[in-house]
Amino acid sequence: MVWNSRLSGACFLILFVTASFLLHAQSGTGKQAFYAALASASIDAWNKQLGNVKSLKGNDKAAFEGALLMRKSGALKVPAKKLSLFKQGHKLLEGAISKEPQNTEFRFLRLIIQENAPKIVGYNKNLAEDAQTVKSNYHSLPDALQQAISVYSKSSKVLTGL
Repeated sequence: MVWNSRLSGACFLILFVTASFLLHAQSGTGKQAFYAALASASIDAWNKQLGNVKSLKGNDKAAFEGALLMRKSGALKVPAKKLSLFKQGHKLLEGAISKEPQNTEFRFLRLIIQENAPKIVGYNKNLAEDAQTVKSNYHSLPDALQQAISVYSKSSKVLTGL
């Protein structure tokens, strides 16, 4: 009987944690929602996350906003607007990285953008360096970031072997 009550308590705890995680990811906030939006092809998802990152401070705000703007630029139709938005995001992300060059998450964001940016924009010079930084620091990162990196690594050409 004691074992059954412990098992019931453990099952409840697992269900509660799982439900909390799902609600948090679906609410549109948090790392899971950010990386899901970044991976999506939805302008609405990008705009929602742009609204969410406005509440962040300092370099976090700049890095996340920059990555989202560069991602969003690919969906625009007018080439001049596309390039302008990409440059705006580039300036934000690179500024955050220059202030915190050892921030693995910022380097991961840059890796994602550089690996997927059109060759014509010439934004691909830090791929190997960023991949090495992400791989070296992977096990010391928060779980949500490790999960995002793991998912991305399955389709990445430079972030293999995690």
